[in-house]
Amino acid sequence: MSPATLDSRLDGVVGGRTASALEKAFEMRTVRDLLWHLPRRYSNRGELTPLLGLPIGEHVTVLAQVLDVRERRMQRRNGKLLEVRITDGIGTLQLTFFNQAWRANDLRAGARGIFAGKVSEYRGQLQLQHPDYELFDRNDETVGGETIGELQKEELDQAAARAFAERPVPIYPATARLPSWSIQKAVELALDALDAVEDPLPREIRDAEDVIPLAQALERVHRPERDDEWRRARDSLRFREAFELQLALLDRRRQLGLAAGTPRPRVDGGLLDAFDAGLPFELTAGQREAAAAISAELAEPHPMHRLLQGEVGSGKTVVALRAMLQVAEAPVAGPAGDGGGQSALLAPTEVLAAQHFRSITEALRAESASTEALRAESASTEALRAEPASTEHSADDAPGHDLLDRVRPVLLTSKMPVAERRRALLEIASGSARIVVGTHALLSEGVSFYDLGLIVVDEQHRFGVEQREALRLKGAEPHVLAMTATPIPRTVALTAFGDLETSVIRELPAGRRGIETFAVPVLEKPAWAERAWRRATEEVAAGRQVYVVCPAIADNTREEGDEDPAVGSESGEPGESGAAAARPLASVEQTLAELRARPDYAGVGVGALTGAMRPEEKAAVMRAFAAGELDVLVATTVIEVGVNVPNASTMIVRDADRFGISQLHQLRGRVGRGEHPGLCLLLTTAEPGTVARERIEAVAATSDGFELAERDLELRREGDILGTAQSGGRSTLRLLRVAEHGELIEHAREVAAALLDRDPDLEGAPGLAEMLRREAEQRRLDNLAKS
Repeated sequence: MSPATLDSRLDGVVGGRTASALEKAFEMRTVRDLLWHLPRRYSNRGELTPLLGLPIGEHVTVLAQVLDVRERRMQRRNGKLLEVRITDGIGTLQLTFFNQAWRANDLRAGARGIFAGKVSEYRGQLQLQHPDYELFDRNDETVGGETIGELQKEELDQAAARAFAERPVPIYPATARLPSWSIQKAVELALDALDAVEDPLPREIRDAEDVIPLAQALERVHRPERDDEWRRARDSLRFREAFELQLALLDRRRQLGLAAGTPRPRVDGGLLDAFDAGLPFELTAGQREAAAAISAELAEPHPMHRLLQGEVGSGKTVVALRAMLQVAEAPVAGPAGDGGGQSALLAPTEVLAAQHFRSITEALRAESASTEALRAESASTEALRAEPASTEHSADDAPGHDLLDRVRPVLLTSKMPVAERRRALLEIASGSARIVVGTHALLSEGVSFYDLGLIVVDEQHRFGVEQREALRLKGAEPHVLAMTATPIPRTVALTAFGDLETSVIRELPAGRRGIETFAVPVLEKPAWAERAWRRATEEVAAGRQVYVVCPAIADNTREEGDEDPAVGSESGEPGESGAAAARPLASVEQTLAELRARPDYAGVGVGALTGAMRPEEKAAVMRAFAAGELDVLVATTVIEVGVNVPNASTMIVRDADRFGISQLHQLRGRVGRGEHPGLCLLLTTAEPGTVARERIEAVAATSDGFELAERDLELRREGDILGTAQSGGRSTLRLLRVAEHGELIEHAREVAAALLDRDPDLEGAPGLAEMLRREAEQRRLDNLAKS
C-alpha cells in the first residue's frame, strides 16, 4: 500500500467496510477526519492481577499463557464465537471474541502475553469479552547476542507486562455498532500508513507557544506510552484548534471588509433626522454608540456585518429601525420616485413578525405626527416674524412630511391571504416598500427585491446558515445586522461570531421599573403556588394584565422548536432524573380549564395563544390582549420575544424547570415594560440541589442577562451553544470548551491577529493558507454561528 496523506480516502487505508461504517457513524471520509476523532478519555489498565479471585465487573490486567483455542457457532444469533482459555499457572480465565476467527492465528496454544478487559461471568465461567492484549515475541531468543534463559524470559515478560499495564488506553466516542476498540484499530492502521505530515503552524509560533510538531502530536494523542505524552499532545492540539479557528474568523472578517458593496450614507435633513426629532424619549448611551457604529458602516463601500446584542427590552429594535431609515433614504435610483434602498427584517415567528410590523408602523406614524406638529409650530413662528416661507422645502415635499407614506412598510408571511400576499410581493419587487418585515416566507423563490440594501435578522440563532444565506443572495452584497436578545459570553462570541463586529447594549431605557423574580417550589411550598394564582387576580383587579406560560400545548404536545433541558443529556443539556423527565408537562389547554373553573377567576377574561393556532386567530388574540380585552393570556413560548404589551405586569411560568436560563430570561422580559414594575413567578417541581433547580434560582437571583449567560455556560456544555443542529452537522469543536478555555481562546486570537498583521495573505505560511481554503469549502465557520 502506498503511503497515505491526511487527505487520503479512508477506504484505501482501513478498508471499504470499516470506512463505510466510519462515514455512516461520524461522517468521516479522509484520514484527517479519522485522526481528528480524538479520544474522549484514557483508561489505565492498572496493576497486574492474579487469575484467582478476579472481581466481577472490574477492569483487570493479567499476565498469562494461552492454554487452548476453540471456535463454535453461536446458538441464538448468526456468527461464530472464538473462545480462548488462558492461565497464569494457578488459575484460568476465558477470553471470548465474536466473529473474529482471525485472532486464532495470534492466540495459539503456548503464546504468552498481557490481557486486559472487564471481568464478566457466563454460565459460571469468568471471562473477558473482546479484551485488549499484547503477545510476547519468542522468535528471537537472544538479547545483545546472549541467549535468554528462562529466568531472564520471566523478567522480560514481567517488565513488558508492567509497561503494558501502565500504557494509557484511548477511549473514543463510539456507537453500538462501532465500538471504541474498532475505532482504535482503524486509527492505528491510519497512523502506520501515514507519510510525513506537513505542519501548517509556523515554526516560530510552535516554539513561542511550546507546541509539539503535528505528526508527533497525532501519534502521542492516539498511541501514548505514558500519561504525560497524551496530555502534552492534547494541549498542543487544543492550541492549534483555537489558533486555526480564530485565524479563520479573523481572515473572514478581513475578506468581508474587502468585498464591494453599495454605500448607504445618512442624508442630512432626511427621514432619519425627522424620526430622531420626533422621538418621545432619549436614546441610551448604548443605543447611541451602537447606532453611530452602524450608521458609519452603512456609509462604507463594503457590506456591514455586525452583531447587535443587548438585554431584553434594551431597545435594539429602535436602533435597527434607524438603520433601515438610513438605507431607505440613501440616494439610489429606482422606480420609487426619489430612490432609496430596501431593508428586510427577518423574524422567526409570525407573532414576532406581526409585532415588529405593528411597532415599526406605529413608530413611523407617531414620528410623522410629531414632525408635522413641529413643522406647524415652526411655520407659525415664521409667519409671526413676517418672513417668507422657503420654497425649497415645502410642506408637501419635505422629507419628514409622512414617514409612513415614504417608507411604506409591508408584512409578508406564508399564511397571508392570497390577495394581500400578491400586493406585498408587488410592492417589494417594485421597490416602493422600503421596509419589509417577514418570516421564512421572505426566503422563498417568489420573493424578489428591487434593491435590497440591508438585512436585519432578529433572533438570528433561530435561522440556519442556508436560510440566512438565501436572503442575503436576494441583494447585491447587502449590509447585514444580526440581533439577539440573549446576551452572549465573550468567549462564545469570539468563538461563534468572531468574524462579526459586535455592538452591545447593556442598559435599559429610562423609566423601566424593573422586574422582580421569585422561585416558587410547588411541592415544598404548595401555599406559595396558590398565592401566585391569587396574586394574578390582584393585578387584574388593579387594572393590569398577566401572562401564564406553559411548556406544552396539550397532552405533552410541545410548541414546535421549543427546547426541553430536562430531557436527555446527550445533546449537551444538563438532564434530570427519569421521574422529572416523565412528569406530565403543564399545558395551555389544562391551565385554561383550571383557571376558568376557579371561582376567583369568574370575572377575569382569560385567553390562550399557541403556535398551533391559525394566523388570524393568533392575531385576534394578540389584538385583544394588547387592547386590554383579555386580562390573562395563557400561552406557550410563542410570546417569548418581541411581544410588547406595556400594561402586562406579571408573568407566571409553570414547570419553569423545563426551560433554559436564556429562555426564562427572555420570557420575563415581556413584563415590566410600562409604568408598573414587573413580577415573574417561576413555578417548579425540581428538587433542591438539581441542575434544573439551579437554573431557576440563577434566574431569580439576578436580572443581568450577561451574568446569566455566563452562568448558563457553566451549567451546560457549549455543544448546545456551538453545535450545528441547524445545518445538520456534528459539533464543530473537538478539544475546545468555551466554558473552560476562555483565556486560551483570547490568547490564540491575539497570536492569530499578530500573524495576519505581519502577513495578511499568509505567504510565509502556505499550510495555514491551505487550511483556510479547506475551512471555507467545508463551511465550518458557518456551522459555528448557532448561538
